[in-house]
Amino acid sequence: MNRSPALLPLAGLAAALLLAGCAGVAPRAPDLEAGLDLKTYRDGDDLLTAGLGEAGLRSPAPPAFANPDAPTAQELRRRAVWTNWRGIADLAPGGGYGDVYGQLAPVPGREYHALARLPGRRQPHRVMVQLPDAFDAQARCVVVTASSGSRGIYGAIALAGAWGLPRGCAVAYTDKGAGTGYVDTADGRGFALDGQLAEAGEPVEFSVPRAAAAGGIAPIAVKHAHSGDNPEADWGRHVEQAAAVALQVLELAHPQAGPWTHDNTRVIAVGVSNGGGAVLRAAELPGDAFDAVVAVSPNVLAGDQGRALYDYGTDAALWMPCALNAAAYDGVVLARPGGAKSPAGATRCASLKAAGLVSADDTQAQAEAAREHLLAGGWTDAAVAAGVLSSNFDLWRAVNVTYASAYARTGPGDMPCGYSFAAMGADGVARAPTAAERAAWWSDASGIPPGSGVGLRDAMASGADPSLPGNACLRALWDDAGSAVRAGIEATRAAPPRAGLPVIVVHGADDGLVPEAFSGGAYARWSEAQGRPVSYWRVRNAQHFDAFLGLPVLGMRYLPMLPYGYRALDAAWAHVADGAPLPGDADIATTPRTFKEGALAPLARENLGVMP
Repeated sequence: MNRSPALLPLAGLAAALLLAGCAGVAPRAPDLEAGLDLKTYRDGDDLLTAGLGEAGLRSPAPPAFANPDAPTAQELRRRAVWTNWRGIADLAPGGGYGDVYGQLAPVPGREYHALARLPGRRQPHRVMVQLPDAFDAQARCVVVTASSGSRGIYGAIALAGAWGLPRGCAVAYTDKGAGTGYVDTADGRGFALDGQLAEAGEPVEFSVPRAAAAGGIAPIAVKHAHSGDNPEADWGRHVEQAAAVALQVLELAHPQAGPWTHDNTRVIAVGVSNGGGAVLRAAELPGDAFDAVVAVSPNVLAGDQGRALYDYGTDAALWMPCALNAAAYDGVVLARPGGAKSPAGATRCASLKAAGLVSADDTQAQAEAAREHLLAGGWTDAAVAAGVLSSNFDLWRAVNVTYASAYARTGPGDMPCGYSFAAMGADGVARAPTAAERAAWWSDASGIPPGSGVGLRDAMASGADPSLPGNACLRALWDDAGSAVRAGIEATRAAPPRAGLPVIVVHGADDGLVPEAFSGGAYARWSEAQGRPVSYWRVRNAQHFDAFLGLPVLGMRYLPMLPYGYRALDAAWAHVADGAPLPGDADIATTPRTFKEGALAPLARENLGVMP
């Protein structure tokens, strides 16, 4: 790797903007924390695979650190790229990636990192621009994206990077105010742009003061939960600011082809999951920053339609463990290990009975009542069946805790319902993080604990159903219309896309984490009613997590979503670059893979159905 330690000064960026303002419409200069950190990746390293190549990305083992207590910046970047590819894409043998859809060829080029801050916000969001050596200055193509979930800056590389970089597009990323720069409040040290623990005075992607120890252990601060900014309310502006940084980078890197403005450069915004919600929020902003928007499995609260993630997430955390014991889900293998009903589900049914929420005495009848409760709230059986992943892995509680803290703008020591994050041993007891755990947070974490050695402390846990009191407390914050949590959620409500903006929304019909009836489908119906129609593609037999499809029990039931995201990007680019008609709505019929003689059949194009 040819590393350039140069930090491009803010004065140079300001000059570039002045030049851009001489012709066309220049974007407003973002408030950058220190400038642009530039590195070049060639000769065994690259933008798309971090030098791992196809074989390295497909390896189930992450790239190792020579010294786990003090990994190098190069090792951390490589590990972060591996982690985020593996967290989003199905790279398992037979999954179809690289054969049926997608490509993993290395892409050499330059990578720019910066910390940008929205006016009036406490914390910056991290921005990255990848500029391939094969950038096509004639096509003038920029792809802007936001990380999925609460991931770090590489959290959309498998969607936006994998589509844009091989086509010679610049790709701009934002972590949208979340990310994996966790902080141990025992000393308050944050992470620098290179993923290493920062030295005193060095810019960091997230900072909090030291905090008092609870039970002798200081809490871990997580940016999405503890930024104090309710970042979800600003997702669209984060995306818009990343687009502005991309044009600055192009002005610096290709001044001879300048000026680089919204008037003469095509910009497509794309995201998946929370990133999909972010680009839809960007779609509503005034101006001409974006020429088209593609949202895959978006988490978005559409006006007065659908349901907020926190609403259905807290509801599911209480009711879904019991409901999954209903007869309708007897064929859901993950809900029936060995074919038996879930003992934890039966315990939850008993808890609901004791709380007066179900009236039946029989455990099976209680499960049926819990299922009916979810269906009455708009869930489908297909979404509940896929929701077993979130239920069995306790993902609902993890998400709800993080979002409650973000909405209420609390710190790491005063989170709602007595929760906190801390390093955990195998015995579940909080302790100080090890040097190796802490060093790997930036590259390995998902942005929402538990994971990477950080666990969830539940001060309300008690009884035979220990998670119930805390889950009930989180639900009560939704039920209280005057709570700080409800106020934070209201600030995230979307507006329609601006008139004339091409928008494609793609959602899996079986999504069990962000059900399409509550989110993508609701947004499409609502936008149509507001006189701002979007193209809506509903994909049958598809859920939220492509990365889990290497498991035969899921691979034989569901299709990946990434192929449809890539196809939507193809269609959007053909529309804005060549004037091709934008595809209309589609209900895409698919055929799941078969399982024969102890093996799952490889994915074929025929499985994916006919794409628009």
